[in-house]
Amino acid sequence: MATQAGGKKEKEPANIVHQNAILCETILKEQRHQKLYTDYSINPYKKMHTLSGKPNSKHDSEDGEADEDFLKIFRRAQETPQQKWSLPQTEAQEIGWDTTPLIKTPRDDRRLHHPRQNSEITKYMDAAWRLKEQTENLN
Repeated sequence: MATQAGGKKEKEPANIVHQNAILCETILKEQRHQKLYTDYSINPYKKMHTLSGKPNSKHDSEDGEADEDFLKIFRRAQETPQQKWSLPQTEAQEIGWDTTPLIKTPRDDRRLHHPRQNSEITKYMDAAWRLKEQTENLN
């Protein structure tokens, strides 16, 4: 390597033979650690969009050809965590695991059920706001 006056070294021109040797070593290393995956299936967690087949195709007209293994996996993926397991599997699942209310609140029990009630002023202001929005939308 030649040095310049400033003390910096010049880069040598690229050697094609060395670059090819490095590429071959990289490919061999990748192939050594590569694992061929041949067990293909549809992702059950992704929403599927069904498309109709060709009009005169015999392939789509066959009845009763459902893959039971796939259907079982797909149904399992659609279940809620409470249907899959009896107890939460992680700490994060513990929050909100039991969603059933402790007390069933009947609608006619005034002690526990407090529906929204409008007074005269709130009814007036609701009507005023509605009128204001409608006039703004027309302009």
